[in-house]
Amino acid sequence: MKHFLRMFVQVCLYFYCKCLWRCLKFVVRKLTGRCELQRICYNIKPGASRTMKIETSLRGSKNKLLQTSVSVHPDAIEKTIDDIMELKKINPDINPQLGVSLQACLLQIVGYRNLIAEVEKLRREQYDSENPQHEEKLLKLWKCLKPDCPLEARISKQWCEIGFQGDDPKTDFRGMGLLGLYNLLYFAERDAAVAQQVLSDSLQPKCREVTKEELSQFSKAEWEKKKFDKAIGYSFAIVGINITDLAYNLLVSGALKTHFYNVAPEAPTLSHFQQTFCYLMHEFHKFWIEEDPLDIMEFNRVREKFHKRILKQLQNPDMALCPHFAASESLINM
Repeated sequence: MKHFLRMFVQVCLYFYCKCLWRCLKFVVRKLTGRCELQRICYNIKPGASRTMKIETSLRGSKNKLLQTSVSVHPDAIEKTIDDIMELKKINPDINPQLGVSLQACLLQIVGYRNLIAEVEKLRREQYDSENPQHEEKLLKLWKCLKPDCPLEARISKQWCEIGFQGDDPKTDFRGMGLLGLYNLLYFAERDAAVAQQVLSDSLQPKCREVTKEELSQFSKAEWEKKKFDKAIGYSFAIVGINITDLAYNLLVSGALKTHFYNVAPEAPTLSHFQQTFCYLMHEFHKFWIEEDPLDIMEFNRVREKFHKRILKQLQNPDMALCPHFAASESLINM
C-alpha cells in the first residue's frame, strides 16, 4: 500500500510540475515577448550549453514539428528552421540571427545522431580477411607502426609486437569490428611519431623498487621475476580496441555531446570521433604511467578509473577534450 501511495504521489508531482512549467513558460513569453528558443539563443553563448538546451527544449515540446526537428535529414534543416519560425510567429527579417543560431544547433544535433549511426555501422562490420580493402588497411597499420621492420608473412607471430594476441589480428577485431582497425590506423597515420612512441613505451619493462609491503606478498624469487615482467606494460593494439570501446560508449551514451558541440561548429564527423580516440589513447597512456599498476591484471581497474575521470570532465558544459589536438608535442615533452 505504501509503495502504491508513493507512486501515486510521484505521478501527481510529475504532472503538477509539468503543468506548472508550461504555465511558467507562457508567462515568461508574455513578459519578454520571446519564446524559449529565442531566449536560449540570445542569452546563452554558442557551444554545448546552447545546443543542449535547444535539444532539450525541442524534444520536450508537445508540438510534433518541434519534436521531430531533431531527427530530420541534414538537407531538410533549412526548411525545418523556416517552419519553426513560422510556427512561433517570428519574423526572420527582424530576427535574422535566430535562424542562423538554430541552424547551427540543429546541424550539431542531427550530426551527432548520424555520427552514432556511422560509428555503429563500422562497429557491426566484421573484419574479413577475404576483403582486399580490409587486408590493405591492416597491412598499412603494420607499416605505420613498424616502418623499418617488414612483415615476414600475413599470418605471423610478429603481430604480437604491436600488441595483438596471436598470429592473426582478425580475431582481435571481433568486439569492435572495423571500428577498432579504423581508429588504430587513424592514430598510426595521423600521429605516427606518438603512436610509435606509445607502442615502444607499452613494450618496455619497468624496474620497480621493492617495498616492504610488496615483499610480504611475494617471495624474493617471485619479485625478481615480476619486477621485470613485460606484462607490466600493455598490449598496444588490444588496448587501442579497448579504448575504441570506451569512446564508442561515451558517444552512444551522449556523454561526448559536450565535447563535440564545443569543437564542431556544425555537424560532428567520423574524423572528430577518431581525433577524440587519439586524445583518449594519449591520455590513457599517461594515466597508465601515473597509476603505475603492478601488472596487466589491473587493467580493468585503471580503465574504469580513467573512464570516470573523462566522464567527470565531460560534465562541464564548456569542456572540449581536444580543441587543438597535438598529441605529438605534448607527449614528447611529457
